[in-house]
Amino acid sequence: MSTGDAVDRETAWLKASGDGLPALLVADGGPWDVVQAYVPRTPGQRQSQIYVVRRGFDTHRWSQQRRMASFRFHLACMWPVGGTTIDTSIAEAEQRAFDAALALLVQRIEGHVGDKSHGGRFLSIGESPDGTLIDVQYDDPAKSIAGGAFLSAQVTYTGDDTDYVM
Repeated sequence: MSTGDAVDRETAWLKASGDGLPALLVADGGPWDVVQAYVPRTPGQRQSQIYVVRRGFDTHRWSQQRRMASFRFHLACMWPVGGTTIDTSIAEAEQRAFDAALALLVQRIEGHVGDKSHGGRFLSIGESPDGTLIDVQYDDPAKSIAGGAFLSAQVTYTGDDTDYVM
């Protein structure tokens, strides 16, 4: 493990299924078409998408020679709204579906009771020192629907990596 593969490790956790937590990918019975590390040059069209990136990371010394990296994960979430004409009932139904899909995403990030390590991939996930565990911010639906027929939200949380000796 290194700071360079943190996004891939987190994406692997979000893509996992069959572990008692909600599956996110459509192929596994979830609501999301795409769960991918990093944003591609041309994102897919008409697909529900989650792109995992980092907003940054820092390292902290917690003993004489031991260090720990802390990551600020950012999930860019996009949800298509049907058709080229905006039907209000479709837009409202898609907003409800987006809410439900984001709720499943948050459950997956929170993980199993008593295990905040995402199956040992990290020391802890979603355990910010300031008390914020997972922050979900919706973009204005009136603007995002009109601007591209997508709903969008940003999900951010922290993750602490396993410690290492310096």
